Amino acid sequence: MSDALPRSAVAGGSAPPRPNAVVAVLALAGIVVSLMQTLVIPIVPELPKYLDASASNAAWAVTATLLAAAVATPVAGRLGDMFGKRRVLLISLMLLVAGSLVCALSEALVPMIVGRALQGLAAAVVPIGISIMRDELPPERLAGSTALMSASLGVGGALGLPSAAFIADHFDWHVLFWTSAALGVGALALVLTNVPESKTRTGGRFDLLGSLGLSVALVSLLLAISKGADWGWTSGPTLGLLATAALVLLVWGVYELRTTQPLVDLRTTARRQVLFTNLASVAFGFSMFAMSLVLPQLLQLPEQTGYGLGRSMLTVGLVMAPQGLVMMAMAPLSAAISKTRGPKITLMLGAVIVAAGYALNIVLMSEIWHLVLVSCVIGAGVGFAYGAMPALIMGAVPPSETAAANSLNTLMRSIGTSIASAVAGVVLAQMTTSFGSAALPSENGFKVVMAIGAGAAVLAFLLAAFLPGRRATPAGHSPVEQARPAETAVKA
Repeated sequence: MSDALPRSAVAGGSAPPRPNAVVAVLALAGIVVSLMQTLVIPIVPELPKYLDASASNAAWAVTATLLAAAVATPVAGRLGDMFGKRRVLLISLMLLVAGSLVCALSEALVPMIVGRALQGLAAAVVPIGISIMRDELPPERLAGSTALMSASLGVGGALGLPSAAFIADHFDWHVLFWTSAALGVGALALVLTNVPESKTRTGGRFDLLGSLGLSVALVSLLLAISKGADWGWTSGPTLGLLATAALVLLVWGVYELRTTQPLVDLRTTARRQVLFTNLASVAFGFSMFAMSLVLPQLLQLPEQTGYGLGRSMLTVGLVMAPQGLVMMAMAPLSAAISKTRGPKITLMLGAVIVAAGYALNIVLMSEIWHLVLVSCVIGAGVGFAYGAMPALIMGAVPPSETAAANSLNTLMRSIGTSIASAVAGVVLAQMTTSFGSAALPSENGFKVVMAIGAGAAVLAFLLAAFLPGRRATPAGHSPVEQARPAETAVKA
């Protein structure tokens, strides 16, 4: 029996999918999901009017997505390892489509929050896509393909902002979500017809108690971080949520170490290569998002402030869009450096470039081309780093834990972005200047945030320096070699 038969039978087609098609479809799915995250940014100021709600309540349309994504990412990764990565990928895209349809039909706050939460449940598409690549691609294709898939997070976000701003300016706001639903259906169809099901599975029992414990801890932590500025950082709800997160994480960690089939294998996570990659991911998530908070405000603040550029949201999107293209262009270069020097060096190089980009931003922030240049430099650094992280993770975990390990790494980045939002919010709220009757963030406030972003990149560099120098090839065997035992079993 030929090797093609088992794979085509699993994929549901008559011939084995081509690697190029698998990579293109998975990267597209990642871009579609990351588009969803920036979809509402142009309409956030108008959401209270659209939904007949207060500004603080309307903000839950953003917060719900963050919380749902945090809960879904590690759970979906583990389910993918156990029951099939393609299956979980398809379910994630179905949730994206369902959430988009709910939002497209919404006229009130509650269904909008429900729809945005459903969209957030699709956040695991990128780490699961990377894990599918490990199982299906030949070794020589893996590094470049996973770098491209990882970069899709930034590509979708960068391209989504100008697209969403254009749609919001020229059409009814519901069109944003009809568009998201259509893109989700397209991605779903392409995955169904081009992506095979992985033969590498762990099976076993799902750790329901562990997933509930981690979900409670993550929701408590991220809710405190995202709402701390509104509630007050020393208020009862904020401190209570932080204490709950710390206590639940402690109990959860003890439980995970004692259970036979944990949601997260903490012993694997404690390996130096995994641990320091995840810590560096938090720092990088912080550093990348700091720019996303500073540049739009600089572009939109009135010119009369002396440092604002008085531009529209559409211009903001167009200024940020080249960053995504640069990230995509860096994927093959990141893979080449990882292949010759190791992903540790690629990660450290990315950190240096990001820190240089922020330093450049401190002195170049008065013209549109300055901000385009800065966003491209930082995007190049992020592209290097995000290409190296999956290689580092997969180089330290067995194939049976690939999806769970990549999902946890993605979660670490998300935690970093949440912390960046909170820190930047505090700095810009404290460092203000009077403009008429309003208090606006001052120029020095923006420079402080940029300096903190550079510091986070330097921290990522130092953390990466503790990584062992290793090849980018995943632990154990190559993806092809890992697949052979399963294929042999099917043939038998």
